[in-house]
Amino acid sequence: MRWMNDISDWYILSQMKKDRPYRKTTVPESAKLVFEGKIFDVHQWEQTLYDGTTHTFEKIARQDTAVIYPILEDGRILLIKDSQPQRETVITAPSGRLEDGEHPESAVLRELLEETGHKPETVVPFYTVQPYEKIDWFVHVFIGKNCKKIQEPKVDAGEKIELMPVTYDELIQLVLSDSIRQEGLNNLVLRALLDPKKSEDLKKLFSN
Repeated sequence: MRWMNDISDWYILSQMKKDRPYRKTTVPESAKLVFEGKIFDVHQWEQTLYDGTTHTFEKIARQDTAVIYPILEDGRILLIKDSQPQRETVITAPSGRLEDGEHPESAVLRELLEETGHKPETVVPFYTVQPYEKIDWFVHVFIGKNCKKIQEPKVDAGEKIELMPVTYDELIQLVLSDSIRQEGLNNLVLRALLDPKKSEDLKKLFSN
């Protein structure tokens, strides 16, 4: 996991091209596609072990996810209560899968508009994390500054979304009580709370 506080750092990362226009794949070039699903693909390859023998290794791949924490004009952070037919309601930030050929920043603007009807004045890269080593999947997280509502939300038929604005302190409490779902955020918040300088920097990021 890495902090993305410098926009130039983000664009250095974006130049590493392979199967996506903005980053390298973690699937070996020798791997074969053995299953292609609607969301997940399965790749296998023969891997040489330390004793010289070989074994079949496997990795799942899927489209990356883009997430945004929108900061409203009044300074509150716009979370959502997300309900879907196959699971219970969760508190999270607006997010969604990237479409083919889409850059994370474009995807996050699209998802924010669809799920909340809001548009940010500026978008700041926050961090990128690979949740599971055996899945070729990265979550790209942004912060949107000075978000304004410009239209009504247009959510998919398979989800219900309720807007949930919170203060920064309320966000931290949601993290500490394990009530918010977001890959990597809990770790960053806990690390920041142990360091006054990081805590101050984090609070500045979540402000306009």
